[in-house]
Amino acid sequence: MIDLHIHSTYSDGIYKPAELVAMAAAKGLKTIALADHDTVAGIDEALEAGQSRNVEVIPAVELSVQFDTYQDVHLLGYLIDHRDRIFLDKLAEFRTIRDQRGQAIIANINVKLQHEKKEAITYDEAVNFADGAFGRPHIARVLVNRGYAKDMQDAFERYLIPCDEPKRYFPMDEALAEIRRLGGIAVLAHPTSISEERKVLATVIGKLAGKGLQGVEVYNNMCNADESAFLARLAEDLGLAATGGSDFHGIEGGIEMGSGRGQLAIPHTLATALKNMHHL
Repeated sequence: MIDLHIHSTYSDGIYKPAELVAMAAAKGLKTIALADHDTVAGIDEALEAGQSRNVEVIPAVELSVQFDTYQDVHLLGYLIDHRDRIFLDKLAEFRTIRDQRGQAIIANINVKLQHEKKEAITYDEAVNFADGAFGRPHIARVLVNRGYAKDMQDAFERYLIPCDEPKRYFPMDEALAEIRRLGGIAVLAHPTSISEERKVLATVIGKLAGKGLQGVEVYNNMCNADESAFLARLAEDLGLAATGGSDFHGIEGGIEMGSGRGQLAIPHTLATALKNMHHL
């Protein structure tokens, strides 16, 4: 079995890349993909750990993208050149903007905390949880640690969502072109996060295929078996690769690496097909 969608402390996961590889080995996973949000800083650590643990690690990234009227579409780039200097510079600029957004969110939260007669939180507290790209889950962890929220979901509902600030996204055309330039394969993550209406999804994915999308995350935590079957048929009709992953962060209750909520069993043949596409 494999898991092609995992996050580490370099974005919004709670385990370091080497820890994730060790967990994968313990679960008998043969291949994983480290796909952190807007950063590739953890890949070399994961690759090194994979060699010692006999776990294949696929270099990947998950970009936050805007397409038409859809914001925060997630685009996975697999088998990319993660050491490309131009790409690294783009990600660094993107992370600077993420940091500025995070500081603004913290300021908004502190206004709310002041009204609640609670002590303010700090940027330094939150950023200490991040090895790479800083994001809202790191702020949520501070709120939980302070006792201001009972868990991550509660932190988001009570503080992060009402105190949010606008997020910057990669334009879809730019993101697809960049993954292609890096020699990678562009795959749409958890498609039903865009829409659960099948006609809408078929239209969106069809448009993206025409722009250079190469795959669809058919097997994921947001889909039931019937939805995955629909996505598999759609991918086959459009000539797109099928992939799958748990989107494991380590902070969601009931989600495990490799199996998700218990419904995932992603065959190694999907990783093989992805690599075969890469070599074409």
